[in-house]
Amino acid sequence: MHIWKHFKTITKHRHIVMGLCFRIGLYRQGLVHDLSKYGWTEFSRSARYYQGFRSPNNYEREMTGISQSWLHHKGRNKHHFEYWLDYDLDRPGHFTGMLMPRRYVAEMFCDRVAASRIYGKENYTDASPVQFFYRGRGSMLMHDVTRREIGYLLTMLSLRGLDETLAYIRNSYLKGEPIPDTYVECRDVDEFNELFENNKLSL
Repeated sequence: MHIWKHFKTITKHRHIVMGLCFRIGLYRQGLVHDLSKYGWTEFSRSARYYQGFRSPNNYEREMTGISQSWLHHKGRNKHHFEYWLDYDLDRPGHFTGMLMPRRYVAEMFCDRVAASRIYGKENYTDASPVQFFYRGRGSMLMHDVTRREIGYLLTMLSLRGLDETLAYIRNSYLKGEPIPDTYVECRDVDEFNELFENNKLSL
């Protein structure tokens, strides 16, 4: 059990997210972000599977075949797209992503930036969150609009930096401004890296 180390990690993460949420005007969401991690169901298992360089949910899943902590967490925190999965009425037996309200997409942005900072440590760059996003297989379960929106925000971070992206989220995105038609999603992290390295990404 790594009780103290895990407590410090989740608290540092919360403080980063809180600061980012405050900067975009999401004060209540910043204050209540990830409080479920301090409850016994999540904290006890995450402290047991703590490693320090990635989410303990991944290690728990590898060791036991299921992450009880994650199942509890995603059902209580609306900034995770998995919270918004529901039955697909057009495909019996399948799940599909529901459209996320923008305020939770914005919190998801803050959460992904904070997690990349925490686990990436000195290797973190403003491109780290979007690279993690494109490596993740889960994005295929997102609603198409939600995936496009979070992809745009993370790409903007990689190109224009944190200050400009947070200003855009607060002043434009959260006020309903549409994602520009000029933005083209990448297929995967390899395509993103190639375009990023050759300065061919556009917003």
